[in-house]
Parts: sequence; structure tokens; C-alpha cells
Amino acid sequence: MYPKELSRYKEEDYLMLSGIQHFSFCRRQWALIHIEQQWDENLRTVEGNIFHKKAHDGYSSEKRRDVIISRGMPVFSPALGISGVCDIVEFYRDDKKGISLHGREGRYLVYPVEYKKGQPKEDEADVLQLAAQAMCLEEMLECEIEKGYLYYGEIRRRIEVWLDEKIRQQVRDTFEEMHHYYERRYTPKVKRTKACNACSLKDLCIPKLMKERCVKEYISKRIEEESED
Repeated sequence: MYPKELSRYKEEDYLMLSGIQHFSFCRRQWALIHIEQQWDENLRTVEGNIFHKKAHDGYSSEKRRDVIISRGMPVFSPALGISGVCDIVEFYRDDKKGISLHGREGRYLVYPVEYKKGQPKEDEADVLQLAAQAMCLEEMLECEIEKGYLYYGEIRRRIEVWLDEKIRQQVRDTFEEMHHYYERRYTPKVKRTKACNACSLKDLCIPKLMKERCVKEYISKRIEEESED
């Protein structure tokens, strides 16, 4: 949990929680979306949006025996300077270790569940997003969350993720860097990888062009060529 003295971001400075996945995948992609407000859809993003819509369509909750299932729960963290929505948050009744919930009998343990369309990845982007959700919930509910779950649509099962201090510190460091970029309105240059081919912003980013020369040089060169003609 975060002590109150760390709550230093104002609400108008909050970043989107989900942006940590974009940032981990590609810092330039994140900046194009969240700073320059550019976006383009491809098949993967469309399918992903549909998959998430099935997980939550507005905020709702239901109770199944000793489990409360909350869908589309808004969360925020003044300490991290972020806000977003959890696909699903599950509250398991545990009168010994749990926390009390307003209007609910008993005490509950809290577990965020993030839905992903594809399959588990080698990088930690999904884990960082899940950990960020847990850290928001800890701050809001004044509780401790030791684990969460990632549900992958292609394999149709959830994976248990333990949220240790190493992951939490990585979340803090990543959002700190994101805030720094956002305050400077800084868009990094391309670092071309194989992942560029699957990126929905490939046509806007133009990674091949950016690798060869900067945009300013490219435009100047084109002007010179046209004037010579």
C-alpha cells in the first residue's frame, strides 16, 4: 500500500492506466496515442476491443455464494497518477484476512482479473497492467493484494500472477517515466523491431522511414528534389 505522503499527482495530471501496456510494448506507440492523439485500428485491436466488451459493458456486480464479481470497476491512484477500469475484480469472502466492503456482510480478499484476447506473452506488459490495477485497488480500499489473474481468450483459461515487490517497483518506475514524457510532450524516435509489423500504428509511425532519416530531413530532401525538377 502507499502512504498518504506519496499522493502527489493531481487528478488533471492522471494518465491512462492501460497505457502502461502500450509503453512497455513501444514507447513511441504510447506517445503517438496518448500525447499526439493518433490512433488506427487493425484486426487485432478490433478483436481485442470486442473481447474486452464481453468482459465488461459498463459497471456492474453480482454475487455468487461467497464471491462478489465486479465488472468494469473504475480505479485510480493519486500516488501513481493514473486512472482506468478493471475488467473484473473478484472479492472472495474471508472473515479472517479480508477487508470490509460498504453494504456487504463479512470481509473479503480482493483479486483483479485482466482479460486478454490472445495468449500469454514473453514480455511483462500484461503483468505490469495487472499489477497497476492491483496497486490502485490497494490505495482505494486500503488493503493488500498479493496476486491477480490474467485470462487469455486463445487458451481459455486464467493464469495466476503473484505481485511481488520487483513487479510493483517496475510499475512505479514505468509510470514515472511516462509522466516525464507526457510533461515534456516527448515522442521518442523509432527503435524498429519485428513487432512493428503487427502494430496498428505502423502506417502512422512509418518505422522504415524514421530509421533511415528524421522527418525534417525527409521533407527537406523532397522539397529540394521538387525544386530541381
